[in-house]
Amino acid sequence: MFSISKTVLACLAVCVLGSAANAYEFGRPAAPDEINAWDIDVRPDGAGLPDGSGTVARGKTVYDENCAACHGDAGQGGYKDRLVGGQGTLATSQPVKTVGSYWPYATSLFDYVRRAMPYPAPGSLSDDDTYAVVAYLLNLNRIVPADVTLDKSSLPKIRMPNRDGFIPEPEFRAITNSR
Repeated sequence: MFSISKTVLACLAVCVLGSAANAYEFGRPAAPDEINAWDIDVRPDGAGLPDGSGTVARGKTVYDENCAACHGDAGQGGYKDRLVGGQGTLATSQPVKTVGSYWPYATSLFDYVRRAMPYPAPGSLSDDDTYAVVAYLLNLNRIVPADVTLDKSSLPKIRMPNRDGFIPEPEFRAITNSR
């Protein structure tokens, strides 16, 4: 009697299903406007930052409404990551990694907040509110003064305390696009 192993049957199934999917040509190429809607990353040099601006005062309001429930009042004491403090602790046995002690670029903070926060509704903050929350967090960490207004021109100029704590791989070649 002829017997086919389970492995052979599995391989045949994959081949048949794979060619069936190709025969129906599922999907379509993304349109340029669809790609642009998702192409919102911000690089360390500030490329990709949107128009808009935000102040520390506005940032406190936005933070209190959208961030304090998870991160605590003034960026400390919540059940999620601490955002403030930790300067001078990275080389100790108990480093405290926060916006002010660990993050190398203020533009990376903007990028993260814009795409991933607030937790229940990521991407829901306007660009102005994102600039404002970043200004507030940087002020809490004593990196910018209370009267600062951040925008796509000023944000990349901020020198974070741990900027030199990250060393890029020498083989790294940044992929650039036409922004």
